[in-house]
Amino acid sequence: MNILQVNKFYFVKGGSEVYLFALEEELKRMGHSVAQFAMYDPDNKPSPFSKYFVQGMDYDNAGFGDNIKNVFKIIYSMEARRNIARLLDTYRPDVAHLHIFQHQLSPSILPELKKRGVRIIYTAHDLKSVCPNYKMLTHGQICELCRGRDFYHCFFNQCTKESAVKSFVNVVEMYVHKLMGYYELIDLIITPSAFYRKKLIQYRFPEEKVVHIPNFVDERKYVPKYKHQGYFAYLGRLSEEKGISTLIDAMKQVKHGRLKVIGTGPLETHIRDTLRSSGLTNVELVGFQSGEPLRELIRNSMFTVLPSEWYENGPMSLIESFAYGKPVIGSNIGGIPEHICAGKDGLLFEPGNAKDLAEKIDSMSNDPDRTIEMGKEARKKAETCYSKNTHMKAILDIYGTLVS
Repeated sequence: MNILQVNKFYFVKGGSEVYLFALEEELKRMGHSVAQFAMYDPDNKPSPFSKYFVQGMDYDNAGFGDNIKNVFKIIYSMEARRNIARLLDTYRPDVAHLHIFQHQLSPSILPELKKRGVRIIYTAHDLKSVCPNYKMLTHGQICELCRGRDFYHCFFNQCTKESAVKSFVNVVEMYVHKLMGYYELIDLIITPSAFYRKKLIQYRFPEEKVVHIPNFVDERKYVPKYKHQGYFAYLGRLSEEKGISTLIDAMKQVKHGRLKVIGTGPLETHIRDTLRSSGLTNVELVGFQSGEPLRELIRNSMFTVLPSEWYENGPMSLIESFAYGKPVIGSNIGGIPEHICAGKDGLLFEPGNAKDLAEKIDSMSNDPDRTIEMGKEARKKAETCYSKNTHMKAILDIYGTLVS
C-alpha cells in the first residue's frame, strides 16, 4: 500500500512527531511504501520527497512583511496546494494520513488529495479542528465558548497568545475553513484518547467518522528499570498549558525527593528566576534531551509527573514512562485519567492544585516499594494497552477498509 504521511514538522518537535516517526518506521518494516509532505526545516530528517516541502515559516520571529504573507498562508496556502499536486503527479498514494497540518500547510491540500481520489485520515493530536488556539485554554482557564462553532469568542477574549491581531487571524481562519467545508473532506478522524473523540462529537463531527485508537510504543525498544537514583522527572515543553508553574509551586511544599525538569520552552527564563529567588534546591533544569541521555534520565527516575492544565490527549511521555516501568502522577483532566489507573500504575491530582500535587509526590517518594510495584503494573499496561502490534492492526484495518 502507498501511504502519504503529512505533518508540518519532519523532525521531533513534540509527542506527535514521536508518534509520526514510529508509525512510519513500522509501516516500512511491514513492506508498505511511505512518502512525506511537510515544511522545510534544517533540522528535518532526510526525505526523498523534501523537494516538494513548503517553505519554512517562523511566526514568532518574522518581520512585518512576512507576517502579512503568513496570514494568508494560514488561511489558504497556494504553495502547499501546488507542491502537494506536484508530489501527487509522481507518487500515487492510496491513503493520506494527516497529523498536524494546520497553519504552515493549511487545509488547502485537502481538495487536491480528494480530487486525486486519495482517502484521507486525520489523527487529531490537538483540538485545532474545533478551537482557534487549539488548546481550549484561555488565560490559564479551560474555555469551551466556541462550542457550536462560535469562533468569534477567540477574538473578544484574545485567546491566541493574548493578541487581538493573532486571535482575529485565527477566527477568520476557522470561519473560512468551516464555510469551505474542508474538514468534511476527511474520511476518518482518529483520536488517541476517548476524551478527544467525545469532545469532537460534541463539537458536531459525525460520530461515525471519529474513532479512538490509543498511541503506541514498541515495548521491545524500552528496557524497564525499577531501581532508581532518588529523583523524579518532568518531561515536556515549559509552557503555561503543561502546568510546569504548578509543579514548581508544589516543589516548594515537597518534603522528600528531587525533581529533574527535562525540556525547554517559553517559561524557562521565568522558572530559572523563580528557582533563584525562592532558593529552591530540590529542582534541577536539565534542558532539552534526546537519544540515550533522555532514555537514561527516565530509566533512572522513580516516577514522572504530568501536571497539564489543558485537555491533554494521549501523551507519548506518559506511555513511554510506562514502557520504562515508571508510574506517572498526572493531573485529572482531559485524556490523562483514562490512561492512569489511580493507585495501581500512578496517581491523579486536581489540575492546578500545587498542594494536592505535593502530597501525591511525597506519597510516592516515601514508599519506594509501592512505587516499584506501580512501575511494574505500568510496564504491563505498556505491553498490552499500548502495544505496537495492537495499534498497527487497528491502523491497517482502517487503511484497508477505506481503500477497499
